[in-house]
Amino acid sequence: MSICTTTPTVAERRVTVSTRDGVALAVRECGPRDADLTVVLLHGHCLHTESWTYVRDALLRRYPDARVVRYDHRGHGDSAAACRKTYNLEQLSRDLQDVLDAIAPTEPVVLVGHSMGGMTVLTYAARLPHEIGNRIVGVALLATAASGLADAGIGRLLRNPAVSAFQAAVRRAPGLMHQAKLLACKLFAPVIRTAEYGDRKTSPRVLALANAMRNETPIVTMASFLSEFMVYDRTDALAILSRIPTLVLCGTGDLMTPPSHSVAMAAAVEYSDLVMVEGAGHSVILEQPDHVADAIDRLMTQAGNPGHVAAAHLALLRRLESVSNDLSHSTIRASHHLPSRAGSRRMASA
Repeated sequence: MSICTTTPTVAERRVTVSTRDGVALAVRECGPRDADLTVVLLHGHCLHTESWTYVRDALLRRYPDARVVRYDHRGHGDSAAACRKTYNLEQLSRDLQDVLDAIAPTEPVVLVGHSMGGMTVLTYAARLPHEIGNRIVGVALLATAASGLADAGIGRLLRNPAVSAFQAAVRRAPGLMHQAKLLACKLFAPVIRTAEYGDRKTSPRVLALANAMRNETPIVTMASFLSEFMVYDRTDALAILSRIPTLVLCGTGDLMTPPSHSVAMAAAVEYSDLVMVEGAGHSVILEQPDHVADAIDRLMTQAGNPGHVAAAHLALLRRLESVSNDLSHSTIRASHHLPSRAGSRRMASA
């Protein structure tokens, strides 16, 4: 894993984080690097970092001292494509870990996930529960679910045999299927609009941005994640989030992850903040960015109080010290089993 600066700018710095399996992830960050709090925004399926632009701007107006980081998942936006078999939520949670290790190794972090990004956050919490309350001091789950995606709303279509046929066709002829996807996006635009934006009138600029992001996503990326959604279940992560301030937000007109998902998640997380945005659809972060930013601002205020942040810093330092001591003891033990000349080289190189 490595990180290298590519095109730094005053307003937004662009960096590339290389994951442990060698995939280059495009990362953007703004705000002071020494900020007391880092907010990481994770986008949804077939979107990319641009989906957060309006929310990011609104957040910085409310919380100008924060550091805001957003990145493209593998196979999305400006990030590199990867092996089809790695397009799953387990891998996305490992990518998140690599990004955090590279850009915020010791800073307290608030994770904000929309749709598939929220599922990535839950998978990360289940994989690394010790991070919750240490490195991770707050979580926001927006228009997402912890399980049962195929049981409610438009998600029920995931059980249709046509989905499996579609995935098989993509594996056989991805180029041809990509052209078919572009045509389908035009034909089903009214249905998609209703599913994503609910019953509110939506800005043409917002619709154009969402359609562009959807059309740019490679067909292999789009198809490969569908199987994951059918079996996804991370209800085991919800109790872990009771350790930290947690926001659960959803539009009342969301047909992809209906409000019932958000209600169930909020009920399983003690003292969570449940926010329903009236009339908004699945793309609530594009449609109602100010409402979303207001809710995240409250979360950041809770997560960023001095006592909470100081405790997180102390826990991180203790964990790093423990890891360092373990590595040191391992090196000493290993040196006892080496010839004296090899041992001298090890100590000299250290």
